Amino acid sequence: MRIIDSHAHLFFDSFDDDREAMLERAGSEGIAAYVHVGTDLESSRAVKRLAVTMPNTFPTVGVHPHDSAGLDEATFDAVRTEAMAPEVVAVGETGLDFFKNYASRDVQIHAFRQQVALACELDKPLVIHCRDAFEETAEILGEIAPVRGVMHCFTGDPETAQLFSELGLHISFAAQVTYPKKTEAIQAAARIVPEDRLLVETDCPFLPPQPFRGRRNEPAYIVHTVRRLAELRQTTPESIAETTARNAIALFRLPLDAAL
Repeated sequence: MRIIDSHAHLFFDSFDDDREAMLERAGSEGIAAYVHVGTDLESSRAVKRLAVTMPNTFPTVGVHPHDSAGLDEATFDAVRTEAMAPEVVAVGETGLDFFKNYASRDVQIHAFRQQVALACELDKPLVIHCRDAFEETAEILGEIAPVRGVMHCFTGDPETAQLFSELGLHISFAAQVTYPKKTEAIQAAARIVPEDRLLVETDCPFLPPQPFRGRRNEPAYIVHTVRRLAELRQTTPESIAETTARNAIALFRLPLDAAL
């Protein structure tokens, strides 16, 4: 079984003391590649540096909505330069977060539009964060639909999943599908996403699966999400791993063999 973690933040300092051991644990569980996601200019540069030292680790460059107030003209020019590198497989993490509102809505929307345009310019997919902003996100993306990209850590219902699938996006599920409470809508969405649009992720070090709640999340734990998705979709973990790996390779144009 080969799994691709389509959204990981391996640059966090919580991994500094055991990053090599953490990757070994992940390898023993079948995790074979990572999409390594930046959240601002500094971390985007960090994921590019780490990708050089970690096999099959593919960096993205972008500015998270929480950090969008810092996306001035000079910073955006630097982000664009970093994103142009051939090893960068996507623009993001970008998007809208109207739950925490660490930046104003207008600022978030402007930063998101800039990065949507950048992804189109570079012909690279978008990695989209969306919380309490599905309508606004769909409206922006609908202006250029179909669009390549992924709704990462999806938390919507089946109707929302269908909407974003129709806009051309992949839908990625994290460990929320393993939680026993208040996740019925997410689990229902996980059942109906088209097979060719399904992805799986950890979003580590955040969102550990149910058996590890309260701990740091790490890539090895993704097997619990894979197993739960298999239960929800009435198939096998091996099938979920194969499907999501092929989809990740296709979406991000990863230089990996699609034959599993």
